[in-house]
Amino acid sequence: MLMQDRIRLPFRFEPRLLQKDLSTLEKSSSEWIDHFVKQNYEGSWSIIPLRGPKGAEHPILMAYSDPTCKDFADTPFVAKCPYFQEVINTFKCKVESVRLMKLSAGSEIKEHTDYDLSFEDGTVRIHVPIVTHDKVAFYLNQQRVIMQAGECWYLKLSDPHRVINNGPDRVHMVLDMKVNDWLKGIFEGATTQV
Repeated sequence: MLMQDRIRLPFRFEPRLLQKDLSTLEKSSSEWIDHFVKQNYEGSWSIIPLRGPKGAEHPILMAYSDPTCKDFADTPFVAKCPYFQEVINTFKCKVESVRLMKLSAGSEIKEHTDYDLSFEDGTVRIHVPIVTHDKVAFYLNQQRVIMQAGECWYLKLSDPHRVINNGPDRVHMVLDMKVNDWLKGIFEGATTQV
């Protein structure tokens, strides 16, 4: 099956509950970790890891999306966030890395590609916007993708993409997962978005 580069999946999460869990993490002194691929952005792009390589103890290692890793586990951060857990458990496939990713006001993610992140390659990246607004411009293959808080999007990020944030901070939950029959069925019933 050949997939389009962007698909809004048929899940709708409650923005208020997503934002409540985000607030819980931020109030409990969880620190955002600077994204480690610094050449891919200008400004501030940071992460809180919710699921990562099993056995990783340092937050930077928890946040690292290691393509060779086979065993993943929830981080201590997710234990404080029941709605985030509910969102993650919605997906009946192997969920690998899950991160909160914040693009701060006035920041930009430069155009780049993420190796092997496509339906065809067997690993997909799903975005669930938590805090977003109309001054965020996300481009995939030079076409803008407009995502609303609580929506659930597949984006073929092995293709060129970039993001410009000309407004307040933007936060997405970003989930990497393995394609299985359940996920194939979800994709087949989803609506391609232009």
